[in-house]
Amino acid sequence: MITDNQTVISHFLLLGLPIPQEHQYLFYALFLAMYLTTILGNLIIIILILLDSNLHTPMYFFLSNLSFSDLCFSSVTMPKLLQNMQSQDPSIAYAGCLTQMYFLLVFGNMESFLLVVMAYDRYVAICFPLHYTSKISPKLCVSLVVLCWMLATFHALLHTLLMARLSFCEDNVIPHFFCDISALLKLACSDTHINELMTFIMGGLVIVTPFLLIIVSYVQIVCSILKVSSTRVIHKVFSTCGSHLSVVSLFYGTIIGLYLCSSANNSTAKETAMAMMYTVVTPMLNPFIYSLRNGDMKEALIRVIYKKKISL
Repeated sequence: MITDNQTVISHFLLLGLPIPQEHQYLFYALFLAMYLTTILGNLIIIILILLDSNLHTPMYFFLSNLSFSDLCFSSVTMPKLLQNMQSQDPSIAYAGCLTQMYFLLVFGNMESFLLVVMAYDRYVAICFPLHYTSKISPKLCVSLVVLCWMLATFHALLHTLLMARLSFCEDNVIPHFFCDISALLKLACSDTHINELMTFIMGGLVIVTPFLLIIVSYVQIVCSILKVSSTRVIHKVFSTCGSHLSVVSLFYGTIIGLYLCSSANNSTAKETAMAMMYTVVTPMLNPFIYSLRNGDMKEALIRVIYKKKISL
């Protein structure tokens, strides 16, 4: 039943980023370049891993899935942001908003879960090198990725269905560049207690728990390598894990700062900038982090280019 102070919301308005009108074209070009870099960088990693047999290992299997997740994660928000920057109508349909929220949660959760799986892979490789191939079998790798997809889909579907049951008032302005859960809950007219409770509980499970598991894995790794006196071995371990740690710091640092350490003093502009970090900047930087710090990726690129030249 619709009361006097309620209406059926058919669309929302995304305010986007607080950019002065005279700088719109400059930032449009910047964000377009960032998005294209994200697509190209992650595609290169996926293609290299597919083409080079030396990269057909568990670590790079997980990395290819992470790159695919990053590519999709950025594609959920960036095309709409770019469209709104060029359009005078920053609206998004109600169904489109819920769909965007769903896929944002799916690919955001996938990144979180895959980072845990990659940490476990490094833990086994470094702490149990002789048993690595038996512990991290191809069957287990596929099972872990499938489990990540199932958990991510379930979590996203749960929040989307809970959001779909809410009623919204006449205020349909979202002070963000995408349909964020917290922003939508603030616009709801009906009781959001269940939504907020599930956001708190599930947020802890998909953000805090994976982060703690990664920390535990790396504590075990550090304890293991400190027992080794060889400087060469220690350097090799840190160079192998450095890429993963950099990605973990970028991803979880911004999310924890935005959602778990937020305060009433945080401005909308600050929150939007932090959201931009984990939805746009992190997926763009991940390919550079893994390629620049990883000798295997550089060698694979050289081999693929060399093969192409010979075939021509």
